[in-house]
Amino acid sequence: MPTSDKIRAAIEKSSWIRKMFEEGTARKAKYGADKVFDFSIGNPNLEPPAKFKEVLKELAGDPSPGLHGYMPNAGIVATRKAVADYLSKHNRQTFSADDVVMTVGAGGGLNVVLKTLLNPGEEVIIPSPYFVEYNFYLDNHQGLPKPVKTKSDFSVDLPAVEEALSEKTKAVLINSPNNPTGKVYSEQDLKNLGDLLVQYSKKLGRPIYLISDEPYRKIVYDGIQVPSIFEAYTESFVVTSFSKDLSLPGERIGYAAVNPEMSDKQSMMAGMILCNRVIGYVNAPAFMQRAVALLLEESVDIALYQKKRDMLYDGLAASGYECIKPGGAFYLFPKSPIEDDVAFVSALQEENILTVPGSGFYGPGHIRIAYCVDDRTIEKALPGFEKVMKKFKK
Repeated sequence: MPTSDKIRAAIEKSSWIRKMFEEGTARKAKYGADKVFDFSIGNPNLEPPAKFKEVLKELAGDPSPGLHGYMPNAGIVATRKAVADYLSKHNRQTFSADDVVMTVGAGGGLNVVLKTLLNPGEEVIIPSPYFVEYNFYLDNHQGLPKPVKTKSDFSVDLPAVEEALSEKTKAVLINSPNNPTGKVYSEQDLKNLGDLLVQYSKKLGRPIYLISDEPYRKIVYDGIQVPSIFEAYTESFVVTSFSKDLSLPGERIGYAAVNPEMSDKQSMMAGMILCNRVIGYVNAPAFMQRAVALLLEESVDIALYQKKRDMLYDGLAASGYECIKPGGAFYLFPKSPIEDDVAFVSALQEENILTVPGSGFYGPGHIRIAYCVDDRTIEKALPGFEKVMKKFKK
């Protein structure tokens, strides 16, 4: 067989998101794109802010030599300094360029952090539901996921986290605002989690790290603010990208930052810089590094995503769907009216509505709906959502 046993098994278990995206492509070819309502993938439908194109034009016209060559493996110093200044403005800690590594998106950043941290067989606790690619990232570096259930409102279940802690625990990985639920963890939840990790780290005689994956940080609604994990816990990392808030997923640009007060910061940064190279990324894209340094306070119009959230949430609620209104990101995670969420997704598919089973995110009994689509898609899909719900609520 041409592929390894491991990769063949991974293909069979591969992401539901991609499976449904591919199903959407096939259905659009068969029925016409205007008759298929694809909510399967979190691909931002808003264009980047106008300033992005202005910055691109300005940078493209720069005649300075060497702008597209290699740079330090941590990234362009001026860009890292700009990110550090941005972080210093939004946190109580003072960051320097030496606390930041520019990465190939948040996925690249997570792989860099995990490779730096993990010994074979060590565990990372992840509140579920969660983005299933985390499992593959952990496997890349011989780590093991340890999913723990969240509360009914998807907030952190501290006793469940405490029960999962063991001598094998190396880190806790959180994602807020969360994919797939849209949950934003509260400041108190993060403080309580930090206090727990302080206690257990003392018991083990070594740090347990807290990693926060934050590509949706700016996409929040109703006046909600995302608390800083740097405030909650010293042994912490933030990994993020510009894929969602600037609508640049294809440009693969992000960064990883360490808490300036981390106990072994110098060693950790040296490891991350090495891993950024040896994993094969070498550097984050040079042109995009220069661009995002000038766009750190920019974002797409978040009010447009809030409008989509409200349109979809209100429409589904009127049709009998049970759903917690998300505080951020661009996903709804309603309950399936039947236990078999895969069967319910299949029923929606017959109406050319493409969603993803919650079981693909360790959240069985739910479905994920990505509403980063045009308003027409939401409007046209609502009758189909209602029709399928009526079928199962008879």
